[in-house]
Amino acid sequence: VAQVEPGRNDLVVRGGAPSENLYVVGTLEVPNINHFGTQGATGGPLSLVNLDFVSGTSFSTGGFGARYGDKLSSVLALDLRPGRSDRVGGKGTVSASQFGLNLEGPLGRRGSFLLSARRSYLDLIFQAAGFSFVPEYWDFLAKLDYRLDRANSVSFTGIGAIDNVRQKNDDADNRFDNSQILANEQDQFIGAAVWQHLFGRGFFEVTLGQSVVEFDVRQNDSLLNPVFTNRSTESETSLRADLTLSVTATSKLTAGIQGKQIGFEAEILIPRLINTFGNEIELDRRVDTTTYKSSGYIQWSQTLGRLSGNVSARFDNFSLLEDGLVWSPRASIACALDDVTTISLASGRYYQAPSYIWLFANGENRRLKQVGANHYVAGVERVIRDATRVRLEFYLKNYFDYPASTTQPYLVLANTGAGYGGKNEGFAAFGVDPLVSRGSGRARGIELSAQKKFSDVPCYGTLALSYNQAQYTALDGVRRPGTYDQTWIFNLGGGYVFNEKWEVSGKFRFATGAPYTPYNADGTQSPELYNSHRLKSNHGLDVRVDRRWHFASWTMITYLDIQNVYNNPYNQRPRWDERDRRADEGESIGLLPSIGISVEF
Repeated sequence: VAQVEPGRNDLVVRGGAPSENLYVVGTLEVPNINHFGTQGATGGPLSLVNLDFVSGTSFSTGGFGARYGDKLSSVLALDLRPGRSDRVGGKGTVSASQFGLNLEGPLGRRGSFLLSARRSYLDLIFQAAGFSFVPEYWDFLAKLDYRLDRANSVSFTGIGAIDNVRQKNDDADNRFDNSQILANEQDQFIGAAVWQHLFGRGFFEVTLGQSVVEFDVRQNDSLLNPVFTNRSTESETSLRADLTLSVTATSKLTAGIQGKQIGFEAEILIPRLINTFGNEIELDRRVDTTTYKSSGYIQWSQTLGRLSGNVSARFDNFSLLEDGLVWSPRASIACALDDVTTISLASGRYYQAPSYIWLFANGENRRLKQVGANHYVAGVERVIRDATRVRLEFYLKNYFDYPASTTQPYLVLANTGAGYGGKNEGFAAFGVDPLVSRGSGRARGIELSAQKKFSDVPCYGTLALSYNQAQYTALDGVRRPGTYDQTWIFNLGGGYVFNEKWEVSGKFRFATGAPYTPYNADGTQSPELYNSHRLKSNHGLDVRVDRRWHFASWTMITYLDIQNVYNNPYNQRPRWDERDRRADEGESIGLLPSIGISVEF
C-alpha cells in the first residue's frame, strides 16, 4: 500500500488507482470515509469514522471473495461495536486538530447506544499561522443496537460530516495563493438499518442503506474569476440481503443480492482552459439523472483435511452503460503443510463501474465499459508462536478497458484521483475529457509481511516490505510507469506497553519516489516526457508516548506525538509558479510535535 503524500488517506493498493478501493461500514458499502473526500475516488485527509467505536477491521488487498464487488483493488471493512451495557459512560478528547465527545450506554435490558460529535479547530491554527485558506469540519456518529429476541436483532447507524473551506482574499498575495488551491466543500450522510435473523445452521442479514454526498468544488484565478466550478450531489439508496449457511461441518454456503438506486445532479463549468500539455478544455454541463445498479453473488467454501478452498461467482449490472452486465468467477485454495505453514493460491476476475463524475462530466463518456482486472495471487504463511505470523505473497493484476482520454493520448484515468488536484492537473480526475475504454495496465509485485499481536510479551507491530511495478498504456500505445508507482515500499510500525500507565509506539516508512512529468522552461509539459522522471525517495519516523492516569471513576490519557522526528522534508511533485516562472517543489511540513488529552468516564 503506497502513500501518495503526507496528510492524506489515499489508498494505492498493489499498483491500483485511488478510485479502486471499497469501504464497508458494518454491512453497508459507502463511497468514502474521509473528510474533504476526492470525488470519483476514495481518499481524503482525515477519517470521518470515530475509531473509538471501531471493534475491528479487515483489509483485503487482492483475490477477495465474491461478496464484494464493483471495486478492483481492495476492501476495507470496519465493524462498529455496540455500546456498553452496564451504565452510561463516555470520553472527551482534545487533540492537536480537534475536540470531541463520546457517549454510550444501555437502552433497557436488550439494547445499547453510541453517540459521538467532533469538531476541528484547524481554522484557529490556520488563522494563527497566517494561511490564506481555512478548513474546518464537523462529524457525527450514532448507533443503536437492540435485540428483539434470541433469534432477531436490529441496528441503526448514522454518520454525518460537514466540511467547509473559507478563503481570505483580502490582498493580492492571498488571492494568488488561493488561485493554486482547489477548494472542496462537502456535506456527507451515511445511514443504515440492519435486521439479523439467526437460525439453526446460519443467519441472514437485510440492510437498507442510504449515502448522500453534496460537493461544492471550485477554483478561481488571482482576479477571482472562476476557473472551475462543480456543484454536484451523488446519492445511493441500497437494499441488500446476505445469507450464511453451514451446510455441513466442513462446508459453507454464502449468497446475497443487492439493488441500488443512484441519483446524480451536477452543474460543472470550465470557462476555457489550456492545460500545461497544450490541450484546450471547455465545459458547461448540467446533469440530473437517476439510474440503477444491481448485483448478486454465491460462494461455496469447503474443507477437506489439510485442504480448504472456495469457488464463487458474481454478477454486477449498471443500467446506465450499454454493456453494463458483467460476470466475475473467482476461486482460491489453501493447503496446510503442517500445523504452522500454509500455502495458498487465488485467482479471479474483478469489475468496477466508472466513477459517476467520469460518466457525467462529459456527455461522450456514457459509452464507457465496466473496468476490468484479472487477479493472480500466490502466498505462503508461517505462524511463529501464537501471536506472530510471517507471510510472503506474489501478485499479478492485468487491467483492461480502463478509461483513457482521446484528447490526451498519454492519459489513463488510473493515474488520477489522489491529492487535491485542480488546475495543475487539468482537472483530469473529474473525467472532463472525452474518454474511451481502451486503456490497459499491469501491476505485479512481491510482498513480505510480519505481524506480532499483543500477547504475554507486551509489544505489538507490523512489518511490510514490497517490490512493486505498475505500468499503464493509453491510446498512444506507450507503456509507462503509473503515477503512483513506488518500486520499493517498507513500513514498520508497533509499540510497547510497559505497564498500565505507559505505552510508546512509532512508525517508520520508506518508499521509492513516484514518477512525475518535468516542466519545460516556459511552464509547459511535453507528452513524450509524461511520467519519465522520478522523485527522490521519501522516508520518515513518527513517535508517540501515551500516559494513563487512573482515578476512582474516571481515567485521563495524555500523549505526546512527534511526526517526522528527524525533520526529513517530503519530496513532492513540482508545480509551476506563475509569478516566479519556475517549477516549485513546494514546502512540506517538517518536524511536527503535538499533544492531546482524553478523559474516559
